[in-house]
Amino acid sequence: MTPPRNLVRWFAGFIILSILLFAAYTWVALHWSYSTGERAGYVQKFSHKGWVCKTWEGELAMVSMPGTMSEKFAFSVVNDAVSEKINKNLGKRVSLTYEQHIGVPSSCFAETQYYITDVRVVE
Repeated sequence: MTPPRNLVRWFAGFIILSILLFAAYTWVALHWSYSTGERAGYVQKFSHKGWVCKTWEGELAMVSMPGTMSEKFAFSVVNDAVSEKINKNLGKRVSLTYEQHIGVPSSCFAETQYYITDVRVVE
């Protein structure tokens, strides 16, 4: 017994529409930023991670006053030019410009919500 032809078309249309909606949602989540800002401190951890989707993941130690506990800011870098700038300036005080993307559906794009877009050394 084969299913009716209309049911197969409806199911195929539903699957295609679901895939298109998921792709559109992912595109919006990656291209629309919830917030932007800057954080300054010392990059204390920076590594290239991932099984399939490799991204640069790091940690910025933000110190408000010498001798106090540092606050950690976890971030992700998907742009190779930005990751090269960070690697070149490890050990120096830097200011990281970021965009926060909430609701990205997979950790394949990055492990954190904070995507670094620029780096500059702070004197």
